[in-house]
Amino acid sequence: MSFFGRIYKEELPSRAKCVYMYLKDRCDANGECWPAINTIAKDTSMSRSTVKRAIADLIRCGLLRKESRYRENGSNSSNRYFLIIE
Repeated sequence: MSFFGRIYKEELPSRAKCVYMYLKDRCDANGECWPAINTIAKDTSMSRSTVKRAIADLIRCGLLRKESRYRENGSNSSNRYFLIIE
């Protein structure tokens, strides 16, 4: 089965499939990447809210794990995403 075979079978909205493929294209060999929501939105021609909903869809389906990252002063930094590869 192809790498993307699982997302074709899942009942995912097209927004989630698009964001998953985008993240897969930008992840390293460990399935890790950290693009900003604005970057994903701009590159996929989606709104920020649509990207956030797509990420929530992927997390809910078990295809993605999100880790919040923080600066030394405690303020939010970018999120780190881990694609769940089976």
